[in-house]
Amino acid sequence: MLLGSHVGMSGKEMMLGSVKEALSYGADTFMLYTGAPQNTKRKEIAELNIPAAHALMEEHGMKKFIVHAPYIINLANTVNAETYDLAVMFLKKEIERTAAMGSDTLVLHPGAHVGAGEDAGIASIVKGLNEVLTSDCKVHIALETMAGKGSEIGNRFEQLARIYDGVKWNDKLRICMDTCHLNDAGFDVKNDFEGVLKQFERYFPLNQIACIHLNDSKNDQGAAKDRHENIGYGTIGFDALCGVTRIAEFADTPIILETPYREIGGSADKLAPYKLEIAMLRDGKFDPKIFD
Repeated sequence: MLLGSHVGMSGKEMMLGSVKEALSYGADTFMLYTGAPQNTKRKEIAELNIPAAHALMEEHGMKKFIVHAPYIINLANTVNAETYDLAVMFLKKEIERTAAMGSDTLVLHPGAHVGAGEDAGIASIVKGLNEVLTSDCKVHIALETMAGKGSEIGNRFEQLARIYDGVKWNDKLRICMDTCHLNDAGFDVKNDFEGVLKQFERYFPLNQIACIHLNDSKNDQGAAKDRHENIGYGTIGFDALCGVTRIAEFADTPIILETPYREIGGSADKLAPYKLEIAMLRDGKFDPKIFD
């Protein structure tokens, strides 16, 4: 299995620091944002310290990592033309940054129609992707499965399939499957993840899943709220999530934790839980006192 987590990228070390953080968690993959996910402030590619990061990855046999596009990109917005134009412009740049950093996967939230309706939102997403994807694009855009909060698009596989159907270069598309989002969208991840995959296969082959966000959920199935929980502490539970990591078809698929920071060992501050969670998943046994 390829287990990792979201890591930061900042300071002088930039991407090198991201790799160091991932290694400190015992990870063999990772996911990062090219900058703060809430804004468009980005450093130049030459400042990202990419060669040093690649050298450290090679030293430790780390071959795959994922880039996540910022939340501000909303291709589904037909209500505000400036929001859509910003999304297209910035997504083009994120594709360039992702390729320069050496990843072939850029995770993207499909977007929210903000009241215009599902059909209008999907048509706008298709339009935007057709503006940014080309036949020689080296990066796959992985559309993330969403919880269905507000006017989010992507909480049903049929919606994602409609996007694929409308995009000219849809061989450049992939899927990022988020377990918390699936649960909150109404899929039975806890008791029947095999059934969830069968539903997925009505629209896509499993090889379209480029990465998995492995998160427990604070919410009941179908709540449409999108609130992540630590592995084994939510409504999905450890056994189901551990089982996802053991599926043979996902042996080479990056599995990324985005679980909440929390107090660990009586710490006053909230700390990253990833080292402990990754070790627990590899061991295959739930430890209810892991954070004590």
